[in-house]
Amino acid sequence: MHSSFRQALDFFLQLGIFGLLLVTIADDSFLFLPIGGDLLAVILIARNHSLLVPCILAGAAGSTIGVFILDLVCRKGGEAGLKRFVKPKLHEYLKRQIEKRAALALIISCLSPPPFPFGAAIAVASALQYPKTRLLLVVFSARAVRFVLIGWSAFQFGPQIIRIANSSGFLWFMAGFIAFCVIGSAMSIIHWVRIGREKDRPV
Repeated sequence: MHSSFRQALDFFLQLGIFGLLLVTIADDSFLFLPIGGDLLAVILIARNHSLLVPCILAGAAGSTIGVFILDLVCRKGGEAGLKRFVKPKLHEYLKRQIEKRAALALIISCLSPPPFPFGAAIAVASALQYPKTRLLLVVFSARAVRFVLIGWSAFQFGPQIIRIANSSGFLWFMAGFIAFCVIGSAMSIIHWVRIGREKDRPV
């Protein structure tokens, strides 16, 4: 399994900026990928410092496109569909934060690393009908800042990060994570298809 992760990582690395774009689109929509945009960006920038600006733009653009896809589903489903995607306590917490200071809550979610519930925050904002254009602008801007910080990390700690990524222990960990991502993606797709069907069903 670890060889599969290595092959996937090498595949997206060979795609370069386009690979980062694809990963961030999938990662910030409703899919789970074992290769996060953060890891891919830091390796690309560590290998070639001239890719800093392209990686920032590709990462921010991919994340915005992914959020656009997620927004299409959550905005249509509304809060009724949202309750099946986000746990009740988390839903209520995010709802309060977004109703009080939506832009700040979204910026924090964009800047925070995993396991912060970024997708849940976007889903709640969309279900509450936060203006779509403003949502996408906030996401693009905040994600750009995040990738600037990632780029700085790559400049400072690039060799160490690459060494860790190439270690056998890291590869085995990510190999086990692949199975979780495949199952999570399948469940996510099935879940949103069901929500869409129930939303379109006549009352």
